Amino acid sequence: MKLHSQFLKLHSRHGGAEEASVTLDELAHTLGCTHRNTLHVIKKLAEQGWVRWTPSRGRGRRSSLRFLADAEEIALSSMMQAISSSEIRSALEGIRGHARSSSLQDTLQGWLLAYFGYHSELRSDKRIDTLRLPVRQQLHNLDPLYMNLLAESFVSSHVFDGLVARSGGQDRIIPALAHTWDTGEQRTVWTFHLRKDVLFHHGKVLAAEDVVYSFKRMMDSSQRLLYSNIFRDIREVKALNPGTVRFLLKQPNELFLPFLCTSRAAIVPRDLETAFAGSFGRRPAGTGPFKLVEMNEDLCTLEVFPYYFQGRAHLDRVEILHVPWDISAAEPETGSAFHIVHNPSSGGPAAWSRIHSEYSVRKFVTCNTKKKGPLSDPLIRAEVLSCLSGGITSAGGNAAGRQQVETAEPGNTVVVDDAVGLGGAGDTAESKTAAKAMAAAAAPALQIATIPQYAGDAEAVAAKLTCCGYACHVLSVSPEEFKGPVRLQADLILFSLLRDQDEQLRLFDLYSTMVQHLEPQIRADIEGRLQIIAREPDNKARAAGFQQIEDSLRQKHQLHILYEKPAETAYLPSVRGVTFNSQGWVDLRHLWFPPEL
Repeated sequence: MKLHSQFLKLHSRHGGAEEASVTLDELAHTLGCTHRNTLHVIKKLAEQGWVRWTPSRGRGRRSSLRFLADAEEIALSSMMQAISSSEIRSALEGIRGHARSSSLQDTLQGWLLAYFGYHSELRSDKRIDTLRLPVRQQLHNLDPLYMNLLAESFVSSHVFDGLVARSGGQDRIIPALAHTWDTGEQRTVWTFHLRKDVLFHHGKVLAAEDVVYSFKRMMDSSQRLLYSNIFRDIREVKALNPGTVRFLLKQPNELFLPFLCTSRAAIVPRDLETAFAGSFGRRPAGTGPFKLVEMNEDLCTLEVFPYYFQGRAHLDRVEILHVPWDISAAEPETGSAFHIVHNPSSGGPAAWSRIHSEYSVRKFVTCNTKKKGPLSDPLIRAEVLSCLSGGITSAGGNAAGRQQVETAEPGNTVVVDDAVGLGGAGDTAESKTAAKAMAAAAAPALQIATIPQYAGDAEAVAAKLTCCGYACHVLSVSPEEFKGPVRLQADLILFSLLRDQDEQLRLFDLYSTMVQHLEPQIRADIEGRLQIIAREPDNKARAAGFQQIEDSLRQKHQLHILYEKPAETAYLPSVRGVTFNSQGWVDLRHLWFPPEL
């Protein structure tokens, strides 16, 4: 690949004409090497038939360099080699640097379709089953405490386990690391009994002290974490013996047990700080069905953990690669299509089987009425939100969930800032229109702040408001910045809610955070409703309580839903064991592929 890169450097600098007139000094400067090494590179390029070099004698004399190979073909060859050797960063840099036409992108995309999916090979008479999956999100941190993205949560769910897990719907919670549990009549004391001889990936045996460490680490964190309103109700967590853990809650909370099913409540080893020397987020060790063996900016490699306490997974290896553009399913006749595709395009081949997972993504905006400004007037709020009615869909064709932030809190979502105020309206439609136009012209531009994953939605909101006469500016900031005061400085806040089996937890966290930018009377009403919900043992009654909060906010023009998009997974009939985890991702531990007979 180095020779490919050297050719592309020379072509990029000297390939404008059919034949370049250059000096050896110029070529050495382009390649960043000595004259001797430059001549060696030119000789190798000529041997490949990529260039023709006609030297001129004498120092400073100009020689002739003719490029015989097409730069895009060389770039494509280089990228294929890079991807085959898992050097994805080189491949992507090649695309950005040398894809002057769409044909290179199309050719590479077709090749990627062959690269991803299920692959089987024999190693020492043993069949190795590998599944390669593309994700559009770049993985940064797999530590359950600090991960932010849904893709990170997906990977983490296969590396770690919690005390309990979900099975089927929201109501059914089954044993995981704990084989059983008890709770007192007051629902404030919870005792969990751990399975015996459960191994972490680095060889340590799970004990009650690992559970205590995991939760104390969470409770002591100064960061704004997802579901913090749930685990802040933990007064004490204590190891009664090596196999028993007791939680004491400050008050009854029926969302506590569902919280223990989430990836945020995964159990980590108590020697985390000493054994992993600050690298746990990128080199974690859990008790899950797969262990992480490699993680960089572009590739995350999981290998089966054969000692998993719930039985060995069927797959031997899973490679998850960051590919920051859409890859659609190939036609069946290519014989190399993906075996698993999340959120496939509607025009995909009919040979694919499709299944809806039990989740969707809802985007909506809320108003910051705590800030002094035009949105403190309910009539102005109603008119501003009415500008967003109809026509807002999933921006840019983004597949809901693939670019989704894992949290549902405003700290990690889009903020739409400085909604414009309207002037006094007259009695006629003409006077209202005129007053609105004058107010829009005099008011400051709408600042629409967003994280990169939601930039398309923010642009769609900006376009709608611009059509109504409001100037807009989109600002993209990192999710971490939204955990600060930025959302309290906004007039409109754009949220995203993942509606999965953890929906009630996400709604509780969402509304608990949302009240910070609502006027005191509405805040007190919602906080009172949330307290009732937290003590309600019936799942359906809790759902009705959350619906009442939503209805109230919409009636008061505090909330406006932009759109909701369901998720779908397509897979070839050869795939077996397709099931979903609580967040709507395919559960890798159950997948298997029948061998060719």
